[in-house]
Amino acid sequence: MGAPAHPELPHRYTLSAPALPTSPRLCRDFVRGIFAASGLPQLAEAAALCTSELVTNVHRHGKGDVRMAATIQHDRVRVTVHDDSPELPAPRRAADDDTNGRGLFLVTVLSDGCGMTPDEPATGMGMGMGMGTGKAVWFEFNVPPANTKSTA
Repeated sequence: MGAPAHPELPHRYTLSAPALPTSPRLCRDFVRGIFAASGLPQLAEAAALCTSELVTNVHRHGKGDVRMAATIQHDRVRVTVHDDSPELPAPRRAADDDTNGRGLFLVTVLSDGCGMTPDEPATGMGMGMGMGTGKAVWFEFNVPPANTKSTA
């Protein structure tokens, strides 16, 4: 059984990447690896896609580097993507022939929960990653019951 059965949870993984066209792939692969290594391979692809969408938004609309954190707890996994722009993303309805504009919708549909918050002054995301000037956009997946059993 994977990490969700370990009593020492939560586990937190972080990654910083420049806001470049290659960053969505780097972050997607990072999250896919975390989910797989944590015994949650059934969620890895959906989490990788959600990550890619949020990191692409930072590259296209955000400011500064991408700072990402994945926190694995007994009952859920949260991935948070942070950048230095205080402007919160605004979901929109994409036209049938649009080639973009569906990312936040996909994250909403694929994940078990998602949201966004402006940084708290001087504390960022509560993880020492922000300066009080940007925002955090996150999604969560519930850990399937088979992965939440205790090994004790």
